[in-house]
Amino acid sequence: MKQPILLSILVASLWAEPRELQPTAPQDGERPNIVLIFTDDQGYGDLGCYGATEIRTPHLDRMATEGMRLLDFYSAAPICSPSRAALLTGSYPLRVGITTVIYQNSEVGLNPDELTIAEVLKAKGYATTCIGKWHLGHMKEFLPMAQGFDSFYGLPVTNDMMTRVDGETGVSLMRGAEIIEHPAKMATLTKRYTEEAVRFIAENKERPFFLYLAHTMPHVPLAASADFRGRSAAGLYGDVIEELDWSAGQVLAALREHDLDEKTLVIFTSDNGPAVLKAGAGGSAGKLRGGKMATSEGGMRVPCIVRWPGRVPTGTVCDEPAMTIDLLPTIAGLVGAELPSDRVIDGKDIWPLLAGVEGARSPHEAVYYYRRNNLEAVRVGRWKLALPKKFVRLPDGSLKPKGAYKLYDLERDIAESRNVARTHADVVERLSAIATTFDQQLREGARPIGEL
Repeated sequence: MKQPILLSILVASLWAEPRELQPTAPQDGERPNIVLIFTDDQGYGDLGCYGATEIRTPHLDRMATEGMRLLDFYSAAPICSPSRAALLTGSYPLRVGITTVIYQNSEVGLNPDELTIAEVLKAKGYATTCIGKWHLGHMKEFLPMAQGFDSFYGLPVTNDMMTRVDGETGVSLMRGAEIIEHPAKMATLTKRYTEEAVRFIAENKERPFFLYLAHTMPHVPLAASADFRGRSAAGLYGDVIEELDWSAGQVLAALREHDLDEKTLVIFTSDNGPAVLKAGAGGSAGKLRGGKMATSEGGMRVPCIVRWPGRVPTGTVCDEPAMTIDLLPTIAGLVGAELPSDRVIDGKDIWPLLAGVEGARSPHEAVYYYRRNNLEAVRVGRWKLALPKKFVRLPDGSLKPKGAYKLYDLERDIAESRNVARTHADVVERLSAIATTFDQQLREGARPIGEL
């Protein structure tokens, strides 16, 4: 019998009929464990609980029934490095100087002066680890240990960024700052990351911990272990997602095994929308338009499931706008950490949303959609305004849009198929002014990327 079937039986036994708990507020001084599972290029429509029909994701679907599913949750960028910088710092990518992909020959990275989730938690006595893909600078000065993580096991770059080591071309697997395998065996990464994560939980069960499990998959080139290849009706991409679902199940099972279930906040989300590729190599954005590299909903709205028995209400759905940048201030609030006063943190504390507080609303005035250095869209409530991508400079130095604005009513048109700008000129004017003001303020307060 193949191992995944045995492991599925183990997971099923550990997950047997959890008792119902009424959500309560965290107590003063409580320090929950934090598990943040972050996939790469996974689409909004790639999970059963988000509408997938050909891909089986029983563990994540159950996680959703035992917690909360966020429907309007956004990455801060439609591409890898900027989205990861935003996640860890609670700030828009332009704010921290990372607006494009960091390549394998780049000599830049996330500035060590930035404050990360790991540093917030480490200051509160947490054990911290980064397992999986880093992609915020491959040089020693920018690796996870320079950003508050006690340890690192994974790839410093994305899995298609090849380098040559000892005559072999590939991507290096690292432990700490040392290369332990080159080229890394891609088909076994999800399994090995999972084993590392389960081991970390067991080793730190007596103290609070932060597990950042940033999977390499389903970024191309796709790879799944032998136990999962050929299992999904959705081809290799489906195999990869089903193995990621298995991985999440193993992590949740480990928490139960060590009696940590009710002490742990688990968050599952993706870095951006799916790669729009041929030959079944990319995922699905469901009913959303577009995918990775675009500021359409399919490029930046991502799945997000949150679970904390007794704290996050079971079987709930949140359709208030929230973002990955909100995780740092939310986690800081939960552990009683004060945010720094010497810098702007763009994220907001969304704990009232996650706790299901009656009447809770998004703390954001607006959600801003940046691609590279440019603000391309803004959302306020139901309205999303796509900004002209070209401008002309006037004699006084100011910029005037060249091209038409596009306005979408996301409550009625989630696919962004009907431009209603002509019939809502007042909304266009209001959102345009909000976007211009925020973009100017952000640029004035931008901080530098890390450089050697």
